[in-house]
Parts: sequence; structure tokens; C-alpha cells
Amino acid sequence: MSTANLTRAETAERFRVIDVLGYRVELDVLGAVDPEVATFATTTTVEFTARTSTTWLDFLGADVESVTVNGADVPVDYDGARIALTGLRESNVVTVAARGEYSRSGEGLHRFLDPADGQTYLYTQYEPADARRVFACFEQPDLKAPFTFVVTAPRQWEVVSNQQIAEREDTTGGQVVTFAPTLPISTYITAVVAGPYHRVDSEWCGGDLTIPLGVLCRASLAQYLDADTIFEITRQGLGFFTDGFDYPYPFGKYDQVFVPEYNLGAMENPGCVTFTEAYVFRGAATDSQYEGRANTILHEMAHMWFGDLVTMVWWDDLWLKESFADYMGALANAEATRWTDAWVAFANRRKAWAYLQDQLPTTHPIVADIVDLEAAKLNFDGITYAKGASVLKQLVAYAGRDAFFEGARRYFRAHAFGNTTLKDLLTELSATSGRDLTSWARAWLQTTGVSALSLQRGADGRAAIVQTDPRPHRLGVGRYDFDGTGDLVCVQRVEVDLADARTPIDLADAPLVLLNDADLTYAKVRLDDRSLTTVETSLDRLRDPLARGLIWSSLWNATRDSDLGAMRYLSMARRFSPAESHLTLLTSVLANAPYAIEHFLPEPLRDTARLDWLEHTWRALWNAPPASGSQLAWARAVAGAAAMDGSRAADIRSILEAGGPVPTGLALDPDLRWGFWGALAATGHADDADLDGELRRDDTGSGRTAYLRAKFSRPDPDVKAKAWESIFHDRTLSNEHLGAVIAGFRAGARHDLVEGYAAGYFASIRPVWEERSIEIARRIVVGLFPSETTLDAADGWLATNADAPAALRRLVLEQRDHLARDLRAQAFNSRSDVTG
Repeated sequence: MSTANLTRAETAERFRVIDVLGYRVELDVLGAVDPEVATFATTTTVEFTARTSTTWLDFLGADVESVTVNGADVPVDYDGARIALTGLRESNVVTVAARGEYSRSGEGLHRFLDPADGQTYLYTQYEPADARRVFACFEQPDLKAPFTFVVTAPRQWEVVSNQQIAEREDTTGGQVVTFAPTLPISTYITAVVAGPYHRVDSEWCGGDLTIPLGVLCRASLAQYLDADTIFEITRQGLGFFTDGFDYPYPFGKYDQVFVPEYNLGAMENPGCVTFTEAYVFRGAATDSQYEGRANTILHEMAHMWFGDLVTMVWWDDLWLKESFADYMGALANAEATRWTDAWVAFANRRKAWAYLQDQLPTTHPIVADIVDLEAAKLNFDGITYAKGASVLKQLVAYAGRDAFFEGARRYFRAHAFGNTTLKDLLTELSATSGRDLTSWARAWLQTTGVSALSLQRGADGRAAIVQTDPRPHRLGVGRYDFDGTGDLVCVQRVEVDLADARTPIDLADAPLVLLNDADLTYAKVRLDDRSLTTVETSLDRLRDPLARGLIWSSLWNATRDSDLGAMRYLSMARRFSPAESHLTLLTSVLANAPYAIEHFLPEPLRDTARLDWLEHTWRALWNAPPASGSQLAWARAVAGAAAMDGSRAADIRSILEAGGPVPTGLALDPDLRWGFWGALAATGHADDADLDGELRRDDTGSGRTAYLRAKFSRPDPDVKAKAWESIFHDRTLSNEHLGAVIAGFRAGARHDLVEGYAAGYFASIRPVWEERSIEIARRIVVGLFPSETTLDAADGWLATNADAPAALRRLVLEQRDHLARDLRAQAFNSRSDVTG
């Protein structure tokens, strides 16, 4: 195993013998504006006490130039990942001068050249352990310390870090910016952002506390930045959390930076939160997109307490921050902003991620067993985030909201600027709730899998709730009936405690019985026969969006599990989607329906289903209210459907070239135009000249990414061969451009053009894992996994690569499971009794 892959055992030992007192990190990025300059100067001075004579600092860079220990130069002992330190005393000062490498993978110090204006932008991204790509450090979350950052950069640049600027000095050709020391924080949440960013400032005042606020983005995106809306959400969140946690925001200022080519949605660096610039909308956006952005803003803000103020000891307890932030983000969104129905999105979007992840063979408990960093990297998943948040929602229902929040307050006061484990949290929550939560934690946090709930009635009409994989639940059960206007309304709702596989319940029959009404627990729900019949005819008469979301979720889970025919799901999607008023629910249906066509239907049924879906989306687009979010959602759905069937190619080209009618109010912004051009390219109805012309119209960062995807989408074997060559051999591709080429390679309905690459895929993935960064390798391994008609190739690789890195095997196992599910569904949907 490479020494870069830090293990839990060795970092625990280092924690036992090292106490870090502080860092001074000096970075010189004056040369960043020259694309030929590949490295930057980085100097770390770290003070620490030691109860050992030897240890190591972590660093992943081009070179270590010198090491000084307690004022004496010592020989450099560097293996490419670790700098060995010897001759240590009780108190130590170590200085490391090195060269770091600018990143194009989104890991470490990422550099982006904006094609719109030629400007250069830098930002850092570290989690879980890439601070060592920028400066030498003790790279583990439990060795917290204050950090002082000093950055030398071009004079006209904005330079941002976790703390406010203490001093700025102009120098020949640049500036030296020194930041105030941080409070004790972990290495993975330190941050530096530098470049000619556009900046907007404001502030939030709460009681005696005034927090400076900043919102930044690339200068070429300034015209699209709705800073006032972002500030509004920010102020609402700061008020909600400071009141709820009874602990003032501790990190002095709150900058939010929207950055290019980001691998994540966002990162909770205290005082310097980074977001994907996909949240700076270049054109029209749906309410679902705005709600999603607000949720992300609040998720990251919750981390200022859960994760930054109090941090897990090691990545086993990653859930201590991510589950809480996911739950608190949704709660704050629902209670502090205009998105009062935020739990609808949580139930339908976030929990779908959890249900999918929890049914894979690689599922894991919320409190996971993370032996090393490679395992940690892959556990930023639907279990740690969405399942954990769902379980916390269940805990609030079980223990009581007041007890939950009081437990959180005690937790912050007891462990501020420290590190914790599950036991520490349970101690506080048990004390405030008056319940011993050990058995609850064992059932929910230390097990795997998702329960399935169904309602059964005996011949005597008595009802019982049956659950697979039994766990303790508190859940709502709703009876829905038709009112005088024909709407489905809740006529009775009861809360029930479940523990066993079968729980009798006194509940009269009704046209629709909805288990887990109000979505208090984490479980898949199966509709009984009468309820399913009601849903198939009257789902649009159910006015409660959360109830509709739970039903859409139930229908999709049943389709994935081959309990409901895909054609039956598609029939309901076509019937009810035009009337679906909740944009998050509509967006989910518009994503799930084409997925069902491509993955769950057998090949002979797909062409007809593709055309039916294309025509459905086309009609809905023209019938949608002008300039509405639903119109935009349907336009995007048309682009997706048209990439699989070229029947509307002439009509789409007419819209793009203004040669024919356009739906009233439809804004043809750059992103939508690229969606349409990508569809034409995937069906062979757009050539290089078309795409080059659109790139001249939108030669921006987003435009170039969309261009690459469209270019390699064309159904031409030579194009696919060039894409394959680029993926494996063009090391100049950034993370985002690599993703675009992979997406282009896989785009469209011509699966025959990529079938021949399966052997090459399995021959290449192990060398890729060994030679590329984990982010780039993950994109290749997941993105290129072949869509075969059998499992033989995957099973053969797994059998002959038992000694492959565990993280790589996990990815292959997960993709194999997705393929196995597809094949089961295709066999199920081939049956005449299923397809009709």
C-alpha cells in the first residue's frame, strides 16, 4: 500500500504522541497566471510537542527543497507522500520548503483559465486529505491547530482564506496578504481562494454579534450572480442556527465563493465556504434549483457547528457532521426560508439517494468502519448523508425536538474546538431525552439495509403493518379519501410505534392508506392493492405535495425492485407528470422515466418507449405555462429524450436556428441551447461545424465543457475511439472536461458503438487506479463501466483481482450490482403478465 494512503491505526498512534500548537503556511502563487508554470512555492512552519523522537509530515507535491528541525537544517527524507522527522524534542519547530503542483483534478490547489476573458482563478479543496497537496502538515482531523496563511499573489487579485486579512503589503509585481490566525481547526477545512474574483459584501447582525458577509464568483459570471438572494438565505440561516444552537457563529466572517470545475456541491471551510458555480445560474432556473441551492447553503452553514466547531476523531464518524448537516439544512430551509415545503425535496430527492446506496452489496452502517483514506473518500455517499439525516429525523420524532436541540447545545459546549465520537453525542442526547439511546443507535447507526413497510389486511378486515428487516420506527399512517370536490384528502392520521416484523393497527379501510405519512422514518413503503389502484387513476387529485412525493418515491422504488412493471410506471409518469405542480417532484419523474426506459425495459420495447416519451415531453413543453419553471423542466426533458430518438431533430434545429415556432416564453439560454445541440449530436443530426458555431457563440467555461460532451456524443465509431483515447491518455483534461468526454462517449442510444470497449475497460482500470488521483480514477471507473447483457466480464475481473485496492473493488462491485439490477428488471419486464 502506498504511504499516501494514511490508515486509521497509524494516525491514532500519531495523535497519541503529537500535539500541534500552530501552523504558518506561506504560498507564492505569483506564477499562476503563466500556464507553463506547473508548481508553486509552499513553506510550512509548524510548532508541536512530541512524546517521541520520530514522526512524519504529510505532503504530496513536486519536490521538498529543505527541512529545518529546531533551527538546524536536516537531510530531506521524502518518499513522495511523507517527510520523515527525526531527532525531535519535547517542543519542536519544523519548517518545510517545497514545491506544490497546480491541480486540474479539483484536488489540492486547482487552477482554472477562464476562456471568456483569459483570467486565472485558484481555489483549494481538501476533504478528506488533500491539504497535503498544498502544504506539509499532519493530515488527520483530530490534530487541530490555529493556522496563519500568508499568500503572495498578483496585486489585482482577491485573496480569501478562513480568517480576515490582517495585513496586505504591495511588493514588486504583486502583493503579500497575511491573514489573522484561525481558531483551532482541522487541516481539511483550511482554504485559500485567489484570483480576480468579483466580490459583493454585506453583513449579518444578531444581538451583539456582527458577521461580515461576502459572495464571490468569477468576473465573467458577475452579471448572473444574484448576491442579494444568497445573502437573504445566509442571514436566515445564521439567525436560525445561532438561536437553535445557543452558540454564536464562531469563525468571525462568512465568505461564500462560487468556483469552477468543482467536484462537489460545496465545502464547509469555516469563513470561506466554496460552492460549485453551477449554483450561479446563467439563465432561467426552476424553483427546484433555487430550493436546492438554498438547501446547500444551509447544509454548509450547519457544518460551522457540526463538523468545524466539533469534529469527528476519524472518518468512521463522518456522519457526525454530514448526517447532521443534511438534516439541519432541510430543517432550516423549511423553517427559516420561503421554502416551507423543503421536506418534500428531502423525501423525494435525498432519500432516493440513500435507498439506492443502502441496497448495494457495499452498503455500510451510518457509523462506518473506515480503515484508511481511500475508504473514507468513497464514504461520502447516500448512507452518510441522506440515510443519516433520515435517521436523525426519526430520532427527533422518537426523543423529542426540544431534547434533541438541548443535546446539541450541550454537545457544542462540551466539545468546542475538539474532536468526538458517537459515544460523546449519545451521552448528551441520552441525558436530555431521558432515554438510553444505546439500543436505538445499535438498530439504526450500526446496521445496514432499509426496511420495507406494507399494509396487510386479514379476511376479517383487521390491519397490520409488516416490515422486513425490523427496526424500531415511529411513523405516521394516513387514511385518504375523496372529498366533495373529488380531491384526495387526509381524513385520519395516527402515529404508530413499530418494533416487530408485524404490528397490528386499528385502521379502517380507505381508498388510499399511506404508511410513513409525513415521512418521519427511513423505510421503503409498498402500497397495498387498493391504494395502488387509487394512485393509478387519481394521483393528480392528491393535493398534499409531501404525500405525493412519498407516493412517487414508493412507485419508483417498486419499479427498481421489479415489484412494479416499468411500463406501468411509465404510464403513470405520462398521465400525471403534466399536472405535477411541485418542481422537485416533476424533475424527479422526468429523470426516472427515461432511466426506466434505458435500464429496466428489454431491448425490443425500448424504441417504442423512447418515441412515446419524446412525444410526451414535446407536447408537454408546448402546453406548459409560458416562462414557467415547468416549461423549463419540460424543455430539458425534451433535450434528454431527443438524445435517444431523433424523430424531432428537425423541429429542435428549427428552434435553435430561429427558423420556426418557439414555445412562448421559452428562454433559449446557453445551457438549454447546449442541451438541444447535444441531443442533435447524439442522434447524428449535428456535425462539427454546428458545434463549433455554438462554441463561438458561447466560448465560456461551461460552453467548452458542453462542447466536449456534444462533440463526443456523435454516433460515429471514429468519434468514440477518439474519446476513448482522450480519456486514458490526455492528461491535460481537467476533472470537468474528463467528465464531459466520458458522458459524450456513453451518450445516445447506439450502444453497439461502445460494446467493444468492455475488455479494454477491465484491462485498464487497475493501472488507472494506481497512476491517477482518486477523483480522476473514480470518474473513469464509474463512468465507463460497460453496459453488458451478462455479468461475466465483471465477475471475471473481480475473481482475478481479489488483491486489488479495496476502494477500487468497491466501485466495481457497485457498478456490477447496478447492472445485475438492470438485467433482473429487464427479465421481469419481458414477462407478458407484466407488460400486458
